[in-house]
Amino acid sequence: MDIVIDIFNYILAAILVGVSLTWIVLIKSMIRTFQDSPFLDKFEKKEHQNPKVSIILPARNEEKFIDKCIISLVNQDYSNYEIVAINDSSEDSTGDIIKKYAKKYPKVISVDARPKPEGWMGKNWACAEGYKKASGDLLLFTDADTTHTSSVITLAVSHLLSLELDALTVIPRMLCLDRITKITLPMISIFLHTRFSALRVNDVSKNTGYFFGSFYIITKPTYDSVGTHEGVKGELIEDGALGKKVKESGFKMRMV
Repeated sequence: MDIVIDIFNYILAAILVGVSLTWIVLIKSMIRTFQDSPFLDKFEKKEHQNPKVSIILPARNEEKFIDKCIISLVNQDYSNYEIVAINDSSEDSTGDIIKKYAKKYPKVISVDARPKPEGWMGKNWACAEGYKKASGDLLLFTDADTTHTSSVITLAVSHLLSLELDALTVIPRMLCLDRITKITLPMISIFLHTRFSALRVNDVSKNTGYFFGSFYIITKPTYDSVGTHEGVKGELIEDGALGKKVKESGFKMRMV
């Protein structure tokens, strides 16, 4: 019996050591990523053409967050842009809030998404519906539970044009608003910053591609070329799938 207990203890100790070493490797990798990755707000603004940006903002049951999101978007220092806000069959007041801002600000376009067809997952359909109303040369996709600093579009467009990129995604600063996210978010962040780190995405020798759904900007020809959101309509994590398609298709993308 003592032998069985000893074997069990050895196995348990080995598992704990293995798990601990794995976490150490992941954390060290994340720290290296933070140290070596480019930062958007450190990028020097340069004078460029002023292409029109269409912000595509899908929203479903986001009445708690969408006010702050839209306010942060209408107060951007970039001059040539529109906000296409899509109510994705919300069951709360999201649609009414969007319409309120569309009446107040000419640059806000209110869209009520039609019922989602079979085979479409997540927010893909809402993004596709918004794209039909977009008139910009650059498409900026974001989420309704985000807020944006006033210069983020200017910086993103300047970065994209200076480096002649086809797409750019920005790593978000995530906020923990409740106990569950305080527990889960650090683990998710460590996974994302190691598996889909900026170092891997920005390495042209690797096929690793990923978009953060909270902010990615892509040229219209690139978006059309990879099949738009229709090309990833069955994907639940559509931003990651779309970023993967962009990188694997040979387009020049960058994560900051």
